[in-house]
Amino acid sequence: MSYQVLARKWRPKTFAQLVGQEHVIKALANAFASARLHHAYLLTGTRGVGKTTIARIMAKALNCETGITSEPCGVCSACTQIDAGRFVDLLEIDAASNTGIDNIREVLDNAQYAPTAGRFKVYIIDEVHMLSKSAFNAMLKTLEEPPSHVKFILATTDPQKVPITVLSRCLQFSLRQMTPQQVTGHLNTVLQAEQIEYEALALNLIGHAASGSMRDGLSLLDQAIAYGAGKVEEAGVRAMLGAVDQSYLFELLTALIQKDGPALLKTADAIAERGLSYEAALHELASLLQQIALVQAVPNALADDLPLREQIVAVAQALTPEDAQLYYQIALHGRRDLPLAPDEYAGFTMTILRMLAFAPSDAGHVVMPVNSSVTAAPVPAQQTAVTSPVLAPQAQSAISTTSQTTVPGATYDDTPPWRQDDAPAARAQVAVVSQPVVAPVSAPQIPAEFTGDWRALVVHLKLGQAGMLAQHSELLSFSDIQFNIKVEEIHRSVATRDYQEKLRLALSEHFGRDIALNVQIGEVKTETPADIHYREKQERQDQAVAAINGDPFVQTMVKEFGASIAIDSIKPI
Repeated sequence: MSYQVLARKWRPKTFAQLVGQEHVIKALANAFASARLHHAYLLTGTRGVGKTTIARIMAKALNCETGITSEPCGVCSACTQIDAGRFVDLLEIDAASNTGIDNIREVLDNAQYAPTAGRFKVYIIDEVHMLSKSAFNAMLKTLEEPPSHVKFILATTDPQKVPITVLSRCLQFSLRQMTPQQVTGHLNTVLQAEQIEYEALALNLIGHAASGSMRDGLSLLDQAIAYGAGKVEEAGVRAMLGAVDQSYLFELLTALIQKDGPALLKTADAIAERGLSYEAALHELASLLQQIALVQAVPNALADDLPLREQIVAVAQALTPEDAQLYYQIALHGRRDLPLAPDEYAGFTMTILRMLAFAPSDAGHVVMPVNSSVTAAPVPAQQTAVTSPVLAPQAQSAISTTSQTTVPGATYDDTPPWRQDDAPAARAQVAVVSQPVVAPVSAPQIPAEFTGDWRALVVHLKLGQAGMLAQHSELLSFSDIQFNIKVEEIHRSVATRDYQEKLRLALSEHFGRDIALNVQIGEVKTETPADIHYREKQERQDQAVAAINGDPFVQTMVKEFGASIAIDSIKPI
């Protein structure tokens, strides 16, 4: 006997066997049990969620020899013939290949005749949105008032393309995508019935890779069984799905967090070496950033069995929500612009370098409006920081009525042309000076002997992913051979043995001797390096907003021209 693929062998034959569509099953079962039958049904949903399967079960429920029922017997002539695809009064039409009006007219002409063997003539039209406009128009009248012995069951993956005149004549049911847990649970049932050995984590990977489609999940399971020579193992499934290669995404994000340009380019080169598509890399990066943003907003939103959950949570704690949103947007635009780039490598590297360029910086140049009458006597730099009005570059976008480009060393006359002859004294010059809104924050210096400045040490070490553990920890005590730190319960995910060992090795390498590391979980009583970073960042943000609001030039623009300040666009430099 020839092999039957799992997706066909395990196709549900009754409403009770369906997985994940309880809201539809309950409505249909109640309708058939009480014989409250509609003449036309529309099933919508993505591929592999059970549209055609439900349509065939409905055909059995209508024609079962035991009567109209929500539980077809499955053994009578009508049920067995429908399961085998040989029932004369069940006509399945693929609208994708039968789009014309002639095909529909043939159906409508036959609909007037009584059923040959069953109680109803059932017409299942799959991908109904593919029908032509003339075909839809031809079937409208029959669809609204069909003969009493005719039932239409329409199925589509794109209901927006179905005319509203057709939608209004149908009882519509929207099928949901399967959750990874539902797919995994069903695959577990299948493998136990098939007596095939498997690993639970392998099924989790397939459940998430199925993307909401039970049929895709069963097809991937078939592939995994063949790949594993009769077994379903985690390592084999990872290799089959390419999940092992997703580690490069975390390497890329770690390089962005550390602002490490060479590491970014090294990751880009590694993608090509692994045979991965740069377009797929940007797609996966955007997907990962969405999950990171999700866990930042709702910490418990990610499923517990998500294969990369621990790594995602760790990166979410090291990356600010603003940066996650920014990188996500850049990844989307980079993917869109990839076909316009000289080549895929150039497009991908420009995208990740754009992420690096737009990452927050602690120091830089600012634009300062200076009165022309005092340009000959420049104010000392130290005094400028206190008494001179300063305007950060972001103020140009924060003020909604003006924009301006500045060039280092140049001056600009911003007096309107119609007022230049009348009011030369009112002219203002804009100069570029090397003076930030707030004092630049430089990396703390590490003394020859460690004196307990944990934050300075963490910044100096430039750790990789283990830096997430260090950033969220409090230094309890230390000696020449041991460091004792504590991590809040909420950050437990970054205190894994792997991260602890990486941090221990980094400390040992830095001090040139073997260092023992003891990590406790509990309430942290002092500021962690991450807390200090966030506090200082907020203080710089508050100072930048105050500087913009108090700037005379900005106040003049607001007062005289009705400009408004977009507070959200102000960023410290």
